[in-house]
Amino acid sequence: VQLQASGGGLVQAGGSLRLSCTASGRTLSSYAMGWFRQAPGKEREFVAAISKSGGSKYYADSAKGRSIISRDNAKNTVDLQMNSLKPEDTAVYSCAGRLSPDNDGLYATSKFYDYWGQGTQVTVSS
Repeated sequence: VQLQASGGGLVQAGGSLRLSCTASGRTLSSYAMGWFRQAPGKEREFVAAISKSGGSKYYADSAKGRSIISRDNAKNTVDLQMNSLKPEDTAVYSCAGRLSPDNDGLYATSKFYDYWGQGTQVTVSS
């Protein structure tokens, strides 16, 4: 499966962005999905994950209460709605996928993901 993240951009602190991960090549309905980010000079960090059914979701503390992950398996997309953005949210955001044997599997560690999309830059100005 090929993944492509989009929707990044420049936004002022307090603003919102909706990132989208689009899949091609295979249907996403068999994949648990996640969003990760990497700021300059820092390691990649987990943001949010969603099970292949969409019934389970998990967020990093930094994203909890400000972000919503969702998926539309019919459209082969996984979105990340980010609200109340802060300058420290500035990073390249990437989506990732893993073939999941169960409907509610969630993965918050990058090593569990097999497929990665090219990231999209999010820049939050103060």
